[in-house]
Amino acid sequence: MKRPTIADIARTAGVSKGAVSYALNGRPGVSEPTRRRIMAIAEELGWAPSSAARALSDGRAGAIGLVVDRPARVLGVEPFFMQLISGIQAALAGSPTALLLQVSDHQEAELATYRRWWAERRVDGTLLVDLQERDRRVDLVQELGLPAVVLGGPAGVAGLPCVWTDDGVAVAEVLEYLSTLGHRRIVRVAGPEEFLHTQARSAAFTECAARLGLDQTRIVHTDYSGEAGARVARRLLASAEAPTALLFDNDLMAVAAVAVAQELGIAVPGQLSVVAWDDSVLCRLVHPALTAVRRPIAEYGVAAVTLLQQVLAGQRPDSVRTADPILVPRASTGPAPR
Repeated sequence: MKRPTIADIARTAGVSKGAVSYALNGRPGVSEPTRRRIMAIAEELGWAPSSAARALSDGRAGAIGLVVDRPARVLGVEPFFMQLISGIQAALAGSPTALLLQVSDHQEAELATYRRWWAERRVDGTLLVDLQERDRRVDLVQELGLPAVVLGGPAGVAGLPCVWTDDGVAVAEVLEYLSTLGHRRIVRVAGPEEFLHTQARSAAFTECAARLGLDQTRIVHTDYSGEAGARVARRLLASAEAPTALLFDNDLMAVAAVAVAQELGIAVPGQLSVVAWDDSVLCRLVHPALTAVRRPIAEYGVAAVTLLQQVLAGQRPDSVRTADPILVPRASTGPAPR
């Protein structure tokens, strides 16, 4: 069906298009009974304001942007982003603002997206994820004047408001837990090394291992995909000094590692303990159920949208630290093999 216009409303109401415009925009020029009648007809016809017209009149696009620089095959199965988007959508529910999501395959394409969005007035502001060291996106949004909130920090945000979680607290809790169970050969399978949240977790892992006297720990990096997690797990478990515990940076890699261990005849948790990150439903569905670090991911998304809305309203909000992650022990962890 054709989208109803102001002309359709005017014809049905028997008034001029100017009168309809006055009524719909709350401006003087029509009587209150006429305004109510016009509004009722507009609702009956299913009329909604044009986002393009609104952008011309008040400069607002009615959308916020989110670019995820990950391969689509990874994004489609990674629970973290599904939970994050759920939180973002919950914060936007009932408002006229929409989420514009773009998947990118490298940062140059992501930078080009921000330039295009701002030039075309496609978004009012944007959320930045996976902050990197000396991140060019931070400089670009400030140069463009594009309002932005960082999901991550507090280091590296260069004055932009951010929502962040202290992942170091969780890393220390995991290592202390595994150490108490007698594990010494512990490997952390981390995400890409250039991400600041990866570096923060790695620093906490190294510091806590030294404090606990764990001198057989190490860190390896991969790309968050289940395939990469499986490859790393197979290589580690086939080595002469195979680890007795693995800590993964997401739950998808951890689930893949459990499958590899079963394929190799390595009992979980009898011979190998596995800890996941983010605690999605995957962690409870796999057998054995995965011990996991639980983060308030949906809360993360809600807080980021709230901050961005405050920025768009002309405020200068303080950054927000979410609740600390917690360790949820399950059947995938147990005492180190003798």
